[in-house]
Amino acid sequence: MEKTRYEKGVEIIKEITVTDNKEIGTHMDIVNAFKDLAPDLESYIVEFAFGDIYSRDGLTKQQQTMSTIASLVTLGTEPQLELHINVGITIGLTPKEIVGTIVHLIPYVGFPRVLNALKIVKKVFAERNVQMEAGLQTQE
Repeated sequence: MEKTRYEKGVEIIKEITVTDNKEIGTHMDIVNAFKDLAPDLESYIVEFAFGDIYSRDGLTKQQQTMSTIASLVTLGTEPQLELHINVGITIGLTPKEIVGTIVHLIPYVGFPRVLNALKIVKKVFAERNVQMEAGLQTQE
């Protein structure tokens, strides 16, 4: 029997969500926080965003997450960025890949957006006990 969009979405959310630390927000926390205002938000997030979009072929979970992080930095949406940096760690992005994705955006979105994003990275890395490798590569 084929999975419904909702079932696919929930499966993906569980795969990318931190479950061992209740202090770290998840996509389902967002759904629950707005159930009283927008009960249909759950289907948009679970069915559409994850059941349809995240389940598509073509990009790995890591590539999807790097793309999402770049978009959220561009938009300046720090709460959602925090959530997706956590997703990145959970699915195996390295600290260097996360920071590299954000620093790469400087010529496109500017220093203020990148600096704000890096503050979020520091916060999430500290919460998750993630260490940045010394000596990021720079061009000489």
